[in-house]
Amino acid sequence: MTTDSQPSRPPEPAALRRDVGLFGAMMMGLGSIVGTGVFVSIGIAAGITGPSVVFAILVAGLVATFNGLSSAQLAAVHPVSGGTYEYGYRWLTPSMGFTAGWMFLCAKSASAATAALGFAGYALHLFQVDREDWIVPLAVCAVVATTLLLLGGIRRSNWTNIAIVSTTLIALASFVVAGFPVAWREGSANMTPLFASDVPSTATRQFLEACALMFVAYTGYGRIATLGEEVHNPRRTIPRAIIVTLLVSSLLYAIVGGVAVAAAGTDILSGTTNRTTAPLQIVANQLKSPLIAKLVAVGAVTAMLGVLLNLILGLSRVVFAMGRRGDLPSKLSAVSTRSATPYVAVLAVGIGVAAITLIGDVRTTWSFSAFTVLVYYAFTNFAATRLTSEERLFSPIVPWLGLASCLGLAFWVQPKIWIVGLALIVVGLMFQRLMKWWNR
Repeated sequence: MTTDSQPSRPPEPAALRRDVGLFGAMMMGLGSIVGTGVFVSIGIAAGITGPSVVFAILVAGLVATFNGLSSAQLAAVHPVSGGTYEYGYRWLTPSMGFTAGWMFLCAKSASAATAALGFAGYALHLFQVDREDWIVPLAVCAVVATTLLLLGGIRRSNWTNIAIVSTTLIALASFVVAGFPVAWREGSANMTPLFASDVPSTATRQFLEACALMFVAYTGYGRIATLGEEVHNPRRTIPRAIIVTLLVSSLLYAIVGGVAVAAAGTDILSGTTNRTTAPLQIVANQLKSPLIAKLVAVGAVTAMLGVLLNLILGLSRVVFAMGRRGDLPSKLSAVSTRSATPYVAVLAVGIGVAAITLIGDVRTTWSFSAFTVLVYYAFTNFAATRLTSEERLFSPIVPWLGLASCLGLAFWVQPKIWIVGLALIVVGLMFQRLMKWWNR
């Protein structure tokens, strides 16, 4: 007896379910944004520009909006893992694509190190441990623990993200409510003079450096752009989610920063910023409310652990993509058969972030992150200028404004930072050529 045999069909490609709406996408963005920026970088920027940090927060939010809209357009047309690294290869040149990926690795590794140091500072305050020399060891332990979690294939779920964001927002709202009466009473004294320097040229330079440093606080919006396969109507939802998220986070940062400066002054808020990793905690302690101080510490600890987890996860995926393409050693693209995790990439990222954490200086790590991430988003905007009229979602002037503002802010950080950053670009391009030769 014979039976008719049908040719086997190839399996349908796996697809993600479109379960995320506008609110879910916005909460995902806030979960990636609200963390190190509000709990650490406001103190750093306030120490540089003075009370005008409130305006630096708003300027940085505007620049981030241009970049967010460019990212949204690119993600809608080319929804792949790797971000601007992939966009650069498609719309620019392989060298530009590699440089974007290389800058992403540098920027986010430095941001992750800052988040780890911030976590350590607030955790020590939470448990009332007055040992500044424990900050770096505790930060390294946080990086190691997060890396081990990711090796097991653990990711932050949407519900976990909402819980972390809610805890953080409650803590910040409590801080604002408790600090507002003090800010109202002391504001006229603490908000003047507006700039740290009375020399116009120096004040301008300091303000623009603060804008560059505060820009990094918003760069988590890129997480929204990666949701192209998971949101309803991505061409409509992703841009709206980015705009709403940046508006909410800008207002939140400005209100928190304004209350902190008005209530305590920039001298107390910035303190010894090079070592102090918990500036909002210093201000909360000035409010003479143990409950508010505890809430701020809890909100900071949960937020920055979440940011650290997100950053190491995102970094490992870019390292994986670069290893798969041959821009980094191919072994970095190895995937665990048990957990489906790029375990070599996760390990490499964990080691790199832990090494940067040893610097122990949040201003240095955050400033380096600022320069490299501004260069990264300059490539993002440049790629968006290459979109056709059918592919664009917004006016063609948007990416040009983003490109100009990124390059305009990048070189206002400390000269030693951008000199090292430019040197790393050269080193990276030489390494790429070496890898291409090796893989022939």
